[in-house]
Amino acid sequence: MTTIKKIGIIGAGQMGSGIAQVCAQAGYDVVLSDISDAVLEKALANIGRNYDRQIQKGKLEEAEKTAALGRITTGTDLSVFGESDLVIEAATENEALKRDLLKKLVPHLKPEALIATNTSSISITRLAAATDRPAKFMGMHFMNPVPVMQLVELIRGIATDEPTFNAIKELTLAIGKTAAVAEDFPAFIVNRILLPMINEAVYTLYEGVGGVEAIDTALKLGANHPMGPLELADFIGLDTCLAVMQVLYEGLADSKYRPCPLLVKYVEAGWIGKKYGRGFYDYSQTPPVPTR
Repeated sequence: MTTIKKIGIIGAGQMGSGIAQVCAQAGYDVVLSDISDAVLEKALANIGRNYDRQIQKGKLEEAEKTAALGRITTGTDLSVFGESDLVIEAATENEALKRDLLKKLVPHLKPEALIATNTSSISITRLAAATDRPAKFMGMHFMNPVPVMQLVELIRGIATDEPTFNAIKELTLAIGKTAAVAEDFPAFIVNRILLPMINEAVYTLYEGVGGVEAIDTALKLGANHPMGPLELADFIGLDTCLAVMQVLYEGLADSKYRPCPLLVKYVEAGWIGKKYGRGFYDYSQTPPVPTR
């Protein structure tokens, strides 16, 4: 079984930087890559702030923060992954983009290196086919925000071998996460259940059954959810929600997964959630105000 000591991560956004944070804190050497130094600098600053919050809560020592940050190196070229034992792809949820990245990645890897994808919905088997090592490829779907959420879905492709699965499962436990094993069906377990619920909440809004606040209040108090489905959609990103629903709709050919037209309209308008300032809520105001 491959011994994982050095982990490469493609993508320094919210997911990639979160994965880098937990891996470095668990003692692994991490190489984080993205398209620009500015993005990487922002990611490192965010990781540092997250460590600071842990220090304030008494969960981390200053020396541990310094050591963890010292284990993270960065680069804008895929050649930085030459010594990585595992590379985790955490790019945008777009299959064509991911396949292209994976094809460009493999020439830089050592023969025994493993690859994992953080996709939330796309076929592991199809993505694996874009590489030269489908047996050493699998899904490792972290939840957002990575430092807080305990779950990692582990998904084998049709060709994933047992040593690869065991190595990734061992890593998952070593970074303090809990593994849930899912089969390679569209959206796996969490999003197969969660995103249709969010999509139905958008339909409920679209059809005028309730307003944004009423829908979120009803689910928070009526189903004891910590966050309403429309607020959660904004947090996830409406573009990501739409992408997952499209994967479900196309992959399972069932009309119950048809993305709500209102969700499509919001994405077309660029109103794609909290990190962009506007989604089902307008975040330019405090507290945020419903947009419908």
